[in-house]
Amino acid sequence: MRILVLGGTMFLSRAVAADAVARGHDVTCAARGESGTVPDGAHFVHLDRTAPDWTALEGEWDAVVDVARTPSWVAAALDHLAEAHWTFVSTISVYADHSTPGGTPETLPLLPPITEDVEQDSAEAYGSSKVACEQDVQARAREAFIVRPGLIIGPEDPSGRFSYWPERLAEGGEVLAPESPDRDTQAIDVRDLAAWIVTGAENRLTGVYDATGRVQRLGDLVDEVSKAVGGDATVIWAPADFLLEREVTYWAGPRALPLWLPDDARGMTSHDVSAAFDAGLTTRPVGETAADTLAWLRENPDAPRTGLSRAEEQDLLDDWYTVNG
Repeated sequence: MRILVLGGTMFLSRAVAADAVARGHDVTCAARGESGTVPDGAHFVHLDRTAPDWTALEGEWDAVVDVARTPSWVAAALDHLAEAHWTFVSTISVYADHSTPGGTPETLPLLPPITEDVEQDSAEAYGSSKVACEQDVQARAREAFIVRPGLIIGPEDPSGRFSYWPERLAEGGEVLAPESPDRDTQAIDVRDLAAWIVTGAENRLTGVYDATGRVQRLGDLVDEVSKAVGGDATVIWAPADFLLEREVTYWAGPRALPLWLPDDARGMTSHDVSAAFDAGLTTRPVGETAADTLAWLRENPDAPRTGLSRAEEQDLLDDWYTVNG
């Protein structure tokens, strides 16, 4: 197949291109080339989507994979490439309801679309822009495969969200964790998601799917990661009020406990993804992802990090023992 990846130089789009090349497809990555290099075996075409020149991409394509978030970029690409099988990588941020567990594309309401290009400085603006992109693809592409991932993890992750846990648990000692081991969590290895996207293109899969791993207990994830990275951690689960009183933040960023979500966002990590698995998605154990992520972090000491610093964590543990004796 002739596969065009709009992107292909970092994380998911690069993993898609690499998987497609490994299967023997003729792969072209169209990007500015500023975020990294394309995988070995893929062709690179310079494309600046703020002022695109599509002449180098003329001709017939069997499949297009697009990860864009800007409605005008997607619209312009569709003007030239709508006859191909089109995979649009969206996000679970398109949903207006993040509190209901077990949600699916059929049961959860969407945010209203924002069709103009806006500053995506909030989750709502990002999600609404992706809704507009999805709807344009569904309206105009000959075959539309809409993929809504949750948390994507693994080597080369530019967010550092999951990466915090394999690195911290490998160090061992007392490790602070948020709230309860019974909290739900969900994630998918970037390589598994990429493989399913390529399979979807090969099989000309259509429809809308939430695409992430199956729901698991946060405590089980922490235990599996700890075993995979060889740590001897003792996990201290601190309740939300203790953490919030000390200005620990959710999900990612400075002074955060990654993967922790507030109660009104619990549905984000408890989607029913059985439809994607029925359509061929397969996932590896999170321990394998953790070990590979840790190896990548050690090979790339300047890779993005997020979450509590070790000094911040120790201060919180000291407070914990002061409060609890």
